[in-house]
Amino acid sequence: MIAVGEEKLDLKDVISILYDKAEVSLTDTLIKRAENNFNFLREFSKDKVIYGIHTGFGPMAQYRIPYADRLALQYNLIKSHASGSGKPIDEIFSRAMLLDRLNTLAQCKSGVHPDLLVLIKDMLNKGLSPVIYEHGGVGASGDLVQLAHMALAIIGEGEIMQDGKIYPADKILKKHKLTPFAIRLREGLALMNGTSCMTGIGLVNLIYAKKLLSFSMLSSVTINELFGAFDDHISAELNQVKLHEGQNKVAAIMRNIVAGSKLMRNRQEYLYKSTDETHFKEKVQEYYSLRCMPQILGPVYDTIAHTEKILMDELNSVSDNPVVDEEAQNIFHGGNFHGDYVALEMDKLKIAITKLSMLAERQLNYLLNDKLNLKLPPFINTGTIGLNFGIQGIQYTATSTVAENKSLSNPVYVHSIPSNNDNQDIVSMGSNAALMTAKVIENSFEVMSVHMLAIAEAVDALDKSEELSSAPQKLYQDIRKISAKLDADVPKYNELRAIKNYLQSRESHFAFI
Repeated sequence: MIAVGEEKLDLKDVISILYDKAEVSLTDTLIKRAENNFNFLREFSKDKVIYGIHTGFGPMAQYRIPYADRLALQYNLIKSHASGSGKPIDEIFSRAMLLDRLNTLAQCKSGVHPDLLVLIKDMLNKGLSPVIYEHGGVGASGDLVQLAHMALAIIGEGEIMQDGKIYPADKILKKHKLTPFAIRLREGLALMNGTSCMTGIGLVNLIYAKKLLSFSMLSSVTINELFGAFDDHISAELNQVKLHEGQNKVAAIMRNIVAGSKLMRNRQEYLYKSTDETHFKEKVQEYYSLRCMPQILGPVYDTIAHTEKILMDELNSVSDNPVVDEEAQNIFHGGNFHGDYVALEMDKLKIAITKLSMLAERQLNYLLNDKLNLKLPPFINTGTIGLNFGIQGIQYTATSTVAENKSLSNPVYVHSIPSNNDNQDIVSMGSNAALMTAKVIENSFEVMSVHMLAIAEAVDALDKSEELSSAPQKLYQDIRKISAKLDADVPKYNELRAIKNYLQSRESHFAFI
């Protein structure tokens, strides 16, 4: 049971709630705080002009709303903005979005009735995720369109997904003995005004990005071990003269993975000795995709670490407007709904993950090109050369997918387009950035699945499975449980899909960061 609103949530809490279905709770103290905050807003706003209570929204804020219409105003806002299009976002994204909105409202700075917190908590615990459409939000004044669909479900008029199936919100809520929320004061605006869509998707992106980096480090050092690379390029002595934390972390992780390796070579033993040779058969230094792993993956490590900080700060923040502060006995108007922090971070993350996928594709090319690795047959083809094709076909999949990643990596953060009668004259496009990053991450798992299949084939072709270090050996064994050695030309799409599912699953235990 994880209490929301009392202490800051961390990434472990998020993973437990999203993937392990840990229940969330609201303490009596929190409910009392929420009640006090709601009561303060109700009393404070009686004889004042408060945005979104006595006024219209956005450029319509110049129009005063009669007291009798105050609740209709909130319902009208939700219904008018539930205008998303495209496909519904993944259920896990919607669940993360719901968690973020609950945690924001649980900061008790939005003036919402505590019954709203209870309903969102119950929906999370029962696995009910609002149906949210991918297109709509511009990421300032919040993820308005996506959050309107969330709000529509909460008031019982939208759609809710459970276990991949879509139901009318009122019927599925009734099935679980939950009552749709009835607006009390400003809950329509409080549900919609914020960064919960981009942050929720961003949290899932972060979790998968960490997993991809772990697999990238593992696969990279496995190839080095498999081909007997020199070990000094991951040495502490070489990397510590560069002061970047990520580079040194990556190098240290790789050293730990192959500690005591029987296959990695020491340069001093092989090259630091007198010789009359004028031409060396083997490369004195490996290709960059094998030798420069700490320098390439170090920035990815640092980017992911910074993304985690930004997203955790956003998750535990109040992204509403206005901010209802009964301690200060005031209400503060501003722009905490603006998504620039998350939008910029998503752009940076997708660029980093694209580079990771590019590294995997180059390492794949090394495995398949016999003129580069000098140890394997072309395309790791253990059949009849010319008649059989080995794993030649899967390289096309990796190459084309990396090309798509490169195209998707153009930043969205700088593509602000004014809207809303120029009230929203500069926006973040954060939801777009988060969704595009999710696509890059999904693509990268596809590239990595191709890469892992090729590594397993290379291990068998070189007959090195028993000599690998423990983590590379465990990786090989796990891949082989999914895909047997390819002794003939057979379709490989099912194996690739199964490997991808494994890499994304909680059962893949290679969590190095």
